[in-house]
Amino acid sequence: MLPTKSMSAGTFPIQKIRADFPILSRKVNGKPLIYFDNGATAQKPQAVINAITHYYTHQNANIHRGVHTLSQELTVVYENARATIQKHINAKNPHEIIFTKGTTDSINLVATSFGKKFISEGDEIIVSAMEHHSNILPWQQLCIEKGATLKVIPINESGELMLDEYKNLLTDNTKLVAITHISNVLGTINPLEQIIEWAHSRNIPVLVDGAQAVPHTIVDVQKLDADFYCFSSHKLFGPTGVGILYGKEKYLNAMPPYQVGGGTIKTVSFDKTEYADLPLKFEAGTPHIEGAIGLAAAINYINEIGLSAISQYENELLEYATRALNKIEGVKIIGTSKNKASVISFVVEAIHNFDIGTILDQLGIAVRTGHHCTQPLMQCYQIQGTVRASFAFYNTTEEIDFFIEALLKAISMLK
Repeated sequence: MLPTKSMSAGTFPIQKIRADFPILSRKVNGKPLIYFDNGATAQKPQAVINAITHYYTHQNANIHRGVHTLSQELTVVYENARATIQKHINAKNPHEIIFTKGTTDSINLVATSFGKKFISEGDEIIVSAMEHHSNILPWQQLCIEKGATLKVIPINESGELMLDEYKNLLTDNTKLVAITHISNVLGTINPLEQIIEWAHSRNIPVLVDGAQAVPHTIVDVQKLDADFYCFSSHKLFGPTGVGILYGKEKYLNAMPPYQVGGGTIKTVSFDKTEYADLPLKFEAGTPHIEGAIGLAAAINYINEIGLSAISQYENELLEYATRALNKIEGVKIIGTSKNKASVISFVVEAIHNFDIGTILDQLGIAVRTGHHCTQPLMQCYQIQGTVRASFAFYNTTEEIDFFIEALLKAISMLK
């Protein structure tokens, strides 16, 4: 097994943390697993696995609709999970927390429902050049349907937004800004406070894609003054298939339902239907109950460690890996913003990213290769794709050392 001593010995309990994640003890191709694909999905601690197992073993029922004991008990558990999420991102009210299928579903909800109510022909929506496809395509489709215009904030060579250009893009026709908090490729942490302040000075609401931010940093939606904030459970060490849309009450109340059916109504007749109040108005059908429970368990787990400590430790990993990669001839890091999260994307001169990823996998190392659902960003850099190593708080410098050795081996084999 690889050694797992802490790079900040005595201050960050890395050995205890790694023991909490069962999958980290397995081998891949006969080698200890080194999991550097946390930007795609994170591994699950035993606390989350136990919470889901307990639900299916002792609590399984439907919620909000039954008078029997199991339903009543589980409704309380489910709504307590909502309150846990509300507290975690400091939303003002629990009914501003909408359970969805994930970040993509959350953004599509806003694009569909907000778009139906507030977007008309001639309006403008602003995104950035570093957005994930999930924060481009819904707005692109909405603009096609409504006759609106999609405008793009450019980036500089370092992978930072060109804020002067952004300010110039804001006009009286701008009806929404949709921006990522942290780039899934560049690791850039965007200056949301400034972005939101300038938009709000023109009464323009802002949606934030927080999929890459919530696992790595403290998010306070009231301090940010974000109008919508979206993230996924599975990147936050919780189950797949569940996500969160935070929305300010004034917008959520004004927006029509995204989907309709059981759970979204107060009364139904063939003449007229009256829809439920928030949050049920946006939660049609039986929800992903175990997903909500698992997400709450994941949040409780990371809060026991502390996001400030996690962020500091992951920043040390980032700096350590950056120094090591910069020493390798032919390697170029894509995204060198001064304010970054624990994501490193890079290219190797004259070698395809897929070939590097394949060899690394043979050595037990999981990285991501390709365009990472950001083809417009790849076009900005005039590249086909990158190798991406994305770190979590259960990774170590020893794993990075092994990764660097394996990368050097891959480069020597492929040149």
